[in-house]
Amino acid sequence: MKTLLIFGHPVPGTYPFAVLEAATRTLQDQGDDVEVLDLYEDGFDPRFTKGDHAHFWGGPKPHDVARYHDMVDRADRLVFVYPVYWWGMPAIMKGWIERVFTGDWAYVYGGGVSDRGQAGLKGLLQNRPTLLLAIGGSTQGTYTRYGYDEAMRTNIDVGVFSYCGIRDVTSHILFNVEGDANAQRRADYLGEVRDVVSEFVDPDREPRDAKEWHFRESE
Repeated sequence: MKTLLIFGHPVPGTYPFAVLEAATRTLQDQGDDVEVLDLYEDGFDPRFTKGDHAHFWGGPKPHDVARYHDMVDRADRLVFVYPVYWWGMPAIMKGWIERVFTGDWAYVYGGGVSDRGQAGLKGLLQNRPTLLLAIGGSTQGTYTRYGYDEAMRTNIDVGVFSYCGIRDVTSHILFNVEGDANAQRRADYLGEVRDVVSEFVDPDREPRDAKEWHFRESE
């Protein structure tokens, strides 16, 4: 199996890199062929350009977007590792999705661009199992009290991935990781990351339909 691991943090040696390493090694230990896309190291520009806008309306695909399409197309599953900024993905990763998850590749309305606004949506991405490992500074109680965790799942799991045809999405947040007082928590979380990733790649794992869970929990 080939896994594409998308990572977004600029400073080597920080805790997100430890999470990245734990996830990568676990995937490799399970026999996966892992391709790591470090968005900062890759020099990715998250800004939506005139070329992206032209492609949205049927123009040619920007060269870098075509390259990322090929990377996703080669993958059997996807893993995203990122710090939580303002209850969501960091700008570089959000920008990657905005630029790369394009119409007529990730989703389509009717037969194409001309049907926008008048035809139904169809997700085009193959339903690859997808794991989101988010690294948060606030406590689990804060996320639960204000509904931030549920909002993130609605926005990202359902609003991005299920929208594009990827229904098998698992989200996992590592809470309250900042400061010297949480050093042991951070160390313990690395074991949890290994467990979560091992379960994610288990051939006997039952797919988790994020959209179905969303509506079930809102009843």
